[in-house]
Amino acid sequence: MARQRFNSGSKTTEELPKAKFNKENLQKARRILQYLAPYKAMFITGLVLLVVGSLLSLGFPFLMGKLIDAAMNKVDGGIFTDINTIAIALLAILLGQAIISFFRIYLFVQVGERSLADLRMDTFHRIIRLPMDFFAQRRVGELNSRISADLSQIQDTMTTTLAELIRQVVVLVGGIGLLAYTSGQLTIFMLSVFPVLVVVAVIFGRVIRKVARQAQDKLADSNTVVEETLQAIASVKAYTNEWFELKRYRGNIKEVVAYALKGAAYRGAFASFIIFCLLGSIVVVIWYGTRLVSAGELSVGSLTSFVLYSTFVGAAMGSFAELYAQVQKALGATERVFEILNEKTEDIRLEHQGAETTVRVEGSVVFENVSFEYPSRTDRQVLNDLNFSIKAGEKLAVVGPSGAGKSTLVSLVQRFYEPASGRILVDGSDITTFSLTDYRQNLAVVPQDVILFGGTIEENISYGKPGATKAEIEEAARKANALEFIQSFPEQFDTVVGERGVKLSGGQRQRIAIARAVLRDPAILILDEATSSLDSESERLVQDALNQLMVGRTSIIIAHRLSTIRDADKILVLDQGRIVEFGSHVELMEIEGGLYRNLKLLQTDLVGI
Repeated sequence: MARQRFNSGSKTTEELPKAKFNKENLQKARRILQYLAPYKAMFITGLVLLVVGSLLSLGFPFLMGKLIDAAMNKVDGGIFTDINTIAIALLAILLGQAIISFFRIYLFVQVGERSLADLRMDTFHRIIRLPMDFFAQRRVGELNSRISADLSQIQDTMTTTLAELIRQVVVLVGGIGLLAYTSGQLTIFMLSVFPVLVVVAVIFGRVIRKVARQAQDKLADSNTVVEETLQAIASVKAYTNEWFELKRYRGNIKEVVAYALKGAAYRGAFASFIIFCLLGSIVVVIWYGTRLVSAGELSVGSLTSFVLYSTFVGAAMGSFAELYAQVQKALGATERVFEILNEKTEDIRLEHQGAETTVRVEGSVVFENVSFEYPSRTDRQVLNDLNFSIKAGEKLAVVGPSGAGKSTLVSLVQRFYEPASGRILVDGSDITTFSLTDYRQNLAVVPQDVILFGGTIEENISYGKPGATKAEIEEAARKANALEFIQSFPEQFDTVVGERGVKLSGGQRQRIAIARAVLRDPAILILDEATSSLDSESERLVQDALNQLMVGRTSIIIAHRLSTIRDADKILVLDQGRIVEFGSHVELMEIEGGLYRNLKLLQTDLVGI
C-alpha cells in the first residue's frame, strides 16, 4: 500500500534561499541600500564608531603584553612602562569600547528598524494593490513569509551582519598587521598553519549544519505523520489502519535516528579536530614563540600579545563563512522581495475614502461577446462569447452546474480580471473607462463563506463605509436582521468576533456581511450563494435581510437553491462557460428538456424525498 503525502509547510523553520554574488543580485542589493539614504547620517556615524571600536579592541592585546613586560621589568621604554599607567589605559580602552558599542548598536538598530519599516510599508503597499490573478497563483503563507522572514533576514543583515562583517575585516587586517609588527618570524610561521586549519573547521561546520538540517526535516516529517494521524483518527480506526500509521511513523523515526547518529559522528570528529589540531597548532605557535623568547628575539609580553592577536585573527577568519552565508541569504531574500516590488499593480487610490463615492452609477450591466480564460490556464476557456443585459434595479440570477463559470462571471463584473475579448458596459460605458476605485465603490458583495476581520462587530460592519456614525451602523444592522442578536451580547457592538469571525455562527456572520453591504449602499450588489450553507432558520433571516437589501439595486445572484431565485427578473443559465438559457423562471420552466427545468425538478424531487 502506498500513499503520496504532501508536506504543507509543517517544518519548524523555513530555510531561506541563498543567492549567488552576481551583478544582477548586487544591483538589487543596491536598491535595498537606498532605503538607508534617509538615515545616512546615523548610518555613517555608526560605521565610524564601528571602525574606531574595532581599532580600540586591537589595542587590548598590545597593552596586555606591555603589562606583563612591565611586571617582569623588561620594558624598553616609552609611555607604557608603569604597571598602573598600563592598567588605567586598559580600563580606558574597555570604557571607550563600552560607550562606543552602546551608541553603535543603538544607531545601527535605529537605522535598521526605520529603513525596514519603510521597506515593509512599500512591500505591503505593493501587495495590497496587486490584481487578483497574482493572489490566485500564490499562497497567503508565501506572501506572509516575504513580509516577515525575508524582510527580517534583510534587517538582520543591515543591522548586524553588515556591521559584523566590517568589524571582522578591520580586526583581520589590523590583527595581521600587528602580528607582523610584533614578530615577523612568528607571523610567517602562524600564517602557514592557521588558515588551513580554519578552512577545515569551516568545512566541518557546513557539513554538521547540513546533517542537522536533514535531521530536522525528517523530524518535521515524523511530526506531520502524527498530526495527520490524529486529525484523521476516525478514518484510521474505521479502516483499522493503526498498523500502517505505526509503520509510517517508525520509518520516519528510524531516519531521524540515522541522521542524528551521523551528525554525532561528525560532531565527535570535529571535537577531536579542535582538541588536537586547532589547540595543537596554538601549542606549536607558543612553542616556537618560547624558542624566540629563549633566544632573546621576543619578550614574554610580546609573545602574550601575539597569542591574543592570533586568537582575534583566527576568530575573524572563522566568522567569514557564516557571515558570507548570511549575506547570501539576504541577497536571496532581496530577490524574493523585489519579485513583489516589480509586479504591476492595479490603479487604486489609497487616500482615505469618505462616505460618498466620487462617481455614482445607475447599475445597468451589459456583456458584449465576453470571453475569458485565466492567465495561468490559457488552454481552457472559462467563459465563451457571453451576451446578455440587465437593467438598473433588476435581479439577475446566475445558475448552472459546478464549474460552469458563475463565479468567474461575477469576478469580471468586479474587475478582478479583464475579459480576454469583448467588453462589459455599465450605464452604457465600458467599465475600463471608470477609475477602478470609483467603480468598485459602487459594488458590494455578500459571499457564501464570510470571513470577518478579528476586531469588533462595529469595526466589521463599518468596513463597508469607514467613518460611518454609530447611528448608521445600528441602522444597517437592523436592516440586516442582525441588531437583535448583536444586542443580546454583553458588549453588543463592541463584541470581538475572533479570528475570521469564529465566535459567531454562520448565519450571524452572514448578517454582519449584509449589514456591511447595507452601509456601503451599492448600486450593484453581488450575492455569491449567500444562503447555501445555512440552516433553515438562519436562511430565513438572511433571505429576509437580502430581500430588503436588493430593493432598488441591480443584483447579481449566484444560487444553488433555485427556490430562492424564482422571483428574479432574469435567470441566466450557464453550462461549460456558455449561456444555454436566459429568461424568467416561468419562461425557463416551459422549456422541455431545458437545463434549468431539469435542475429545478431534481431539487424538487430531492426535497420531496
